[in-house]
Amino acid sequence: MTEPEQPENLPLCGIRVAEFCQVAAGPFAGLLLADMGADVIKVESPGGDSMRAWPPITEGYSENFASINRNKRSVVFDLKSDGGLAAARALALSSDVVLENFRPGVMAKLGLGYEALAAEKPSLVYGSVSAFGQTGPRSREGGFDVTVQAISGLMSVTGEPGGAPVKCGVPVSDFCAGLYAAYGVLAALMDVRAGRPGRHVDVSMMGATLGIAALQTSEFFGTGREPVKLGSAHPRNAPYQAFRARDDHFVMAAGNDKLWKSVTEIVGLPELFGDPRFATTADRARNQVALKEILEARFAARPAAEWIAAFNAAGVPSTPINGYGAALDDPQTAALGLVQPLELPNGVETKTVVNPAIIGGTVFGVRRRPPALGEHTEEILAELGIASAS
Repeated sequence: MTEPEQPENLPLCGIRVAEFCQVAAGPFAGLLLADMGADVIKVESPGGDSMRAWPPITEGYSENFASINRNKRSVVFDLKSDGGLAAARALALSSDVVLENFRPGVMAKLGLGYEALAAEKPSLVYGSVSAFGQTGPRSREGGFDVTVQAISGLMSVTGEPGGAPVKCGVPVSDFCAGLYAAYGVLAALMDVRAGRPGRHVDVSMMGATLGIAALQTSEFFGTGREPVKLGSAHPRNAPYQAFRARDDHFVMAAGNDKLWKSVTEIVGLPELFGDPRFATTADRARNQVALKEILEARFAARPAAEWIAAFNAAGVPSTPINGYGAALDDPQTAALGLVQPLELPNGVETKTVVNPAIIGGTVFGVRRRPPALGEHTEEILAELGIASAS
């Protein structure tokens, strides 16, 4: 395992982030900044981020919480008290970045909104993550990952044709919003470093989910037709999906004519290459139901592992359909240094998947374990020159 870099060698060394966030989207943005070396100080209420109670709980600590709160410090400020609010304001004004994911208007009511803080510190970069953004007819509505997946169109193209609505198994609306927020904050920090004022970065989960649906939205703009559910298939490419072999499903993707020719040779049906139904990528996509039936009749003769090996030997991308256990145990996962040890606040050792970006050969791993609730309150107050937040 690559040893973690010292903070002073990391790209965001010297950047302080005050994170007023809980659960997923905002904390994930904070995690990405923390991984890159920022000093991210997580501001929690006396009850703590509600994600601290999410199972699995290992001897009193949530592994879910730990997975997106490594490399941070935690302070407890009661924002309903004058002392807590004053400490929170001092922290925000001592920071380069403020991240928050309250409903729009909440931070402003507390005197911690962008306008109030930027008036005192023009260089402040302020990142807001919400379900629908800071303005517009839905801006005051709440939202969770599943409701945003629904309203953004994602659920309409997820699942098998004719099936019930299905959300993506990974909370993509939450985590993509976090990605966009971290990206926007970094862009705004470049402005500040160039001598320009800070900015308010407004990221909505709905916008982020539409943003990653570029192929589907462009299909609608180009044709006026609603994209549809295709299961594991592709709307413009075939064969490019999951197939059933003798013992199990596997995925094979022949995304161009050269790979398609290899497929026809491997399955022993070279005549398919000249079949007018499958002459071009567009033809194969249009006739992919018939193509799947033909191929699966061949695939039924051998186990999935043999087909995967044969396709890979010919340069046709093909893989098993892993559960997370197998994915985490894959030798490529190990080669990328993605899984690293993580100590919980109680000293129990677990594991986590670290930042997948490798910059200049550096893996941005675990430097600091996830914090116990309020673990660094006194430390941060001392840095701010405040005796007490009560």
